[in-house]
Amino acid sequence: MSLMYMLLLVGIGSGLGGMCRFLISFFIKTPETSFPFSTLLANLLGCLLIGLFLGLSVRHHWISKELHFLLVTGFCGGFTTFSTFSNEALMLLRSEAFLSFGLYVGLSLSLGVCLVALAYWLATL
Repeated sequence: MSLMYMLLLVGIGSGLGGMCRFLISFFIKTPETSFPFSTLLANLLGCLLIGLFLGLSVRHHWISKELHFLLVTGFCGGFTTFSTFSNEALMLLRSEAFLSFGLYVGLSLSLGVCLVALAYWLATL
């Protein structure tokens, strides 16, 4: 598989993931210093999806190298929003919303890891 083909797959997946991420933030609007539910949802869904894709790949060999680049690297990479997550966490800190900051960071990390593990486990049954 050529580098150009891999880049094309990642680019297509990334574009689709970014568009889906935009739709979530479009329909779930949150003010700048409020709890960022749309980013939390996108990150948790992305964790669930990446666990599912990787689990299906390992257990059932349903995901080829091409689909891995398209779905895991591209789509999930474009869909999840770690830089947005980090910025929103900083905004919560700067606005002294310490409880929201703790909840947001704690839920994002703990639930994210749990969802990847759960989806991976389910996909490998």
